[in-house]
Amino acid sequence: MGIDKDLDKLIDNLPFFIQENINSHKKKNQITEIVIDLGRRPEIRFPNGPEYLSKKIISWQDIDYTTKRISKFTNDNRAGIERTLHRISCIRNRQSIINGLTCRVGRSIFGAITIVRDLLETDQSILILGRPGVGKTTIIREIARVLSDEMQKRVIIIDTSNEIAGNSDIPHIGIGRARRMQVPKTELQHQIMIEAVENHMPEVIIIDEIGTELEALAARTIAEKGVQLVGTTHGNCLENLIKNPPLSDLIGGVQYVTLSDEEAKRRGSQKSILERKAYPAFQAAIEINQQNAWTIYENIKESIDSSLKGSDIIVQVRQFNTKTKTTIKHKKSISNFYSTSSRNWNTKSIRNLDKHNYNISKYYNRFQFPKSKSDRLLIYVYSISNNLIKETIAKTGISLRLTTEIKKADYIFGLKKHLKLNFKLRKISTRYNIPMYTISRNNVYQLTKLIQFLR
Repeated sequence: MGIDKDLDKLIDNLPFFIQENINSHKKKNQITEIVIDLGRRPEIRFPNGPEYLSKKIISWQDIDYTTKRISKFTNDNRAGIERTLHRISCIRNRQSIINGLTCRVGRSIFGAITIVRDLLETDQSILILGRPGVGKTTIIREIARVLSDEMQKRVIIIDTSNEIAGNSDIPHIGIGRARRMQVPKTELQHQIMIEAVENHMPEVIIIDEIGTELEALAARTIAEKGVQLVGTTHGNCLENLIKNPPLSDLIGGVQYVTLSDEEAKRRGSQKSILERKAYPAFQAAIEINQQNAWTIYENIKESIDSSLKGSDIIVQVRQFNTKTKTTIKHKKSISNFYSTSSRNWNTKSIRNLDKHNYNISKYYNRFQFPKSKSDRLLIYVYSISNNLIKETIAKTGISLRLTTEIKKADYIFGLKKHLKLNFKLRKISTRYNIPMYTISRNNVYQLTKLIQFLR
């Protein structure tokens, strides 16, 4: 990963004694924020905590020195430095005089989204969740560059606070070929989102900090027009959005439904239940738990439905370290949407974890597992990406060979919904006694479980 080294442009606008202390600090390149408050010692913040920078107390002259050297503060009390990604936010007293500054260091980190690049290639709309300061803006900036430069897509960024592409009429190089639309006032963000679709024909729209009901509604409108969305919002987990009425439309919204006595009895639930009321604007979600550990929801629709039912959700956890090694694990995420006292469990839905995670169905029970003449199984694949098969083989180390000749195959793999409709393939499977196995979803985890089951 490479980091743009424009930190000095921020430091040069600070009082001289602060410049000296920062330049001599051994962890200078790890600084995330610099805090200057009237009557207090200056403070620098790192990912692992803050520390004081000097024993000297900040005066009016120190704050005035910095504010005169940067751009003017807008109505959202934010300013920037030309051709950089740094953001300076101010605190004012009752007379609207600035008595505090928060200088957030902006960095363009190349390679920051390698861990989720496969999600970008699916053309799905992606929602990124995380608490403030965890790095959501840095991530979507790199997503904009990858989508525009490497995947050759028409990308437009809705840059409300100039934090994604910098405080300048010329966007920062960190966004690549993506175009940037600035928002004159924060409350107009939703209008600019719609304008971008109507006027500039984007394939992808990137939005930072979706925070109001109007912005959520605009996101839904954009999604319904067939434009891919990449957006961020504050929240520690997906369930936070369910409980947040203004933003719940992003994941389909929630409504109360009253069931008939017969239906409630069949489901084993109460008569009044919560259900998703519409299709989500985003298909996948990423929770930024830590800078090197992300939780992936590959299917928001299924995750929300399971959460509303009180069922457990299977999520993917991806971790990476400085050696660029990535590990992918699946875990059961216990739904906390209902309290323990009010949760009404449906005993029929409590299944064996393996059966819950993937669906392996053998169409013809009379088949016996054939033994391949070679050490490696021959697989004929239908409606599953060959690249997905190859990735699974690489991750599991299990020896498989793909074949285009059905008659020579040991097994037939495919998606359940597609194989059910292919009567010709089923007939060939019966004729040549080739077992046919299906998975319900096109992902590495289900393929891995299937292959391990067969071996």
